Amino acid sequence: MPHIDYSLASEQLFRKIWSNKIEHIEEMYIILLNNANKSLGYSKISSGGTKGTLVDIKIIFQIALMGNASAFIIAHNHPSGNLKPSNSDVTLTKKIKAAGEIMDIKLLDHLILTKEGFMSMVDEGIL
Repeated sequence: MPHIDYSLASEQLFRKIWSNKIEHIEEMYIILLNNANKSLGYSKISSGGTKGTLVDIKIIFQIALMGNASAFIIAHNHPSGNLKPSNSDVTLTKKIKAAGEIMDIKLLDHLILTKEGFMSMVDEGIL
């Protein structure tokens, strides 16, 4: 089980599990973590089109609960290559974080990936 203790480790693990469509369609994945931030597993949350993907917060927490996660990290890609989060990206992240606080399952970070790079909302002070 890989230990995830900073954004680069998260990015490297997401790249290992990501589909080969990172430049074509937007997708979101989740990595589940235990109390020691060791990976318990991962799952694809959603797959959409070239400009977005629909994310159901209930699905995120269904996966986290079934995986007995204490925390999780999410990531989605921007096929455009733009690493800047949209207003809807930030709003969704804040909703997920608030839901996690109620359920005592922490959202540790939300990454945006492109083929060339990544952005961490924690590193950027958004989360």
